[in-house]
Amino acid sequence: MNHEILDALSQITREKSVDRAMLIETLEVGLASAVRRKYGATAEVEVRFSNESGAITIALRKTVVESVEDPALQLTVEEARVFPQGRSAHPGDVLTFPLRIEEFGRNAIQTAKQVLIQRVREAERERVFREYSEKIGVLVRGVVQQVDRGNVIVKLDHSEGFLPAREQIPRSYHRQGDYVRAVVINVDKSAKGPQVILSRTHPDFLRRLFEAEVPEIAENIVEIKAVAREAGARSKISVYSTDPRVDAVGSCVGMKGSRVQSIVRELGGERIDIVPWSQDPTVFVSRALSPARVMDVRVVEAEKRMVVIVADDQLSLAIGKGGQNARLAARLTGWKIDLVAKSEEKKRQDLERASRVEVEKLSLGEATTQKLISAGIETVQELVNAPLEKLTEIPGIGEKTAEKLLTAAQEYLAAHPPVPPEAVPSELEFTPEMEAAPEAAAAEPSAPREVPDAPAPEPAAGGANADALDPGTPGDAPAGGPATPNEGEDRAD
Repeated sequence: MNHEILDALSQITREKSVDRAMLIETLEVGLASAVRRKYGATAEVEVRFSNESGAITIALRKTVVESVEDPALQLTVEEARVFPQGRSAHPGDVLTFPLRIEEFGRNAIQTAKQVLIQRVREAERERVFREYSEKIGVLVRGVVQQVDRGNVIVKLDHSEGFLPAREQIPRSYHRQGDYVRAVVINVDKSAKGPQVILSRTHPDFLRRLFEAEVPEIAENIVEIKAVAREAGARSKISVYSTDPRVDAVGSCVGMKGSRVQSIVRELGGERIDIVPWSQDPTVFVSRALSPARVMDVRVVEAEKRMVVIVADDQLSLAIGKGGQNARLAARLTGWKIDLVAKSEEKKRQDLERASRVEVEKLSLGEATTQKLISAGIETVQELVNAPLEKLTEIPGIGEKTAEKLLTAAQEYLAAHPPVPPEAVPSELEFTPEMEAAPEAAAAEPSAPREVPDAPAPEPAAGGANADALDPGTPGDAPAGGPATPNEGEDRAD
């Protein structure tokens, strides 16, 4: 029996990666619990296990007293002197009574076994938590062990991972025995089942795939600056090369698109736009909106917003199907993007010009008019909005004169109201926080919209589009320039 216990401890230590000393301590606690069931919950029990021979010694300790209060812990002088070791006992002495494990029978073994199993489980969960807490965001590989109601249990190296249905790429299918790669996003210590939560939809999954596939990224020659992803549909990734001799986009695309195509296959055909990163936000946003060509950008720094002007035939391409292209661009750059067609922008400028009233219209006199223009106040609207303190700071204009100027400007605007705001064309706003529309809403039929074909985007406008790369086409993918995408699929519906 002793050798069987030693063999069992060695097997548990080897298979579960549990500390042997902890197992021995747990075994002693389990046997002590069995003894207390027979002799009382407060009994003082001493259990020793020999790691060399496997021998188990059990002893019960009691204190000699004149008046017994707890029979499990104490005994009288008369009771003590019945036993050989207590014939000369006096109050205060502690007597040790050896016990044989056989007298506890199967109950002792069963109790020790339950305590041992429970402790091994706790130790294993603690080990898994410690190990995988340091692997959050790391790419792992495992075998599909079970599929239950869309959720997948994955067998990892020393644990099981849980891949929820919400973290799986839409329209993907996993079968038992298949190999699967995912990224660790959480370790749940309180979970009853597998603790390691995996994801294949997280942006970090795409980032880790590129790190594994592109040596230049692993060697920190090429950096991934940002990732925006709508799993199963389309992703955008911005890259930057720290070495001017190395093209960041070309490194990610690979020979004949081999590198990016292997990632596309892993993601089930998800389209990937590789965008060259730029320190200039306007250039970065223009590239992020590829394959659409940007004509002009106005920056509103205070609101971290950009008004992007595109040609009329490029607007639907910039928006993308269901707003996907612009939404991903906003998420990739971190800027709010307002898309405006060139014709709409021209209307807005015309309306601004129509509503603009030159300060000369007030007939304030040539000297006063020149003073206002020199101070940067060229229109009646600017004069109305100027605070009184600013006007009094202009040389030659006192407080009374400033009040008269404000009154004259207000009366003129009241008599000549500007163009109403609703006449100004609205802009299409996209923010980094925007989420994709629900699939049910996207599936609803809509009226067909005729959009004229746009020319292929210029190389400076953005990066490569993985959907357009054909590994079977002779010749290499262009380094740093975009492959011509299928624009019809990118247009807004």
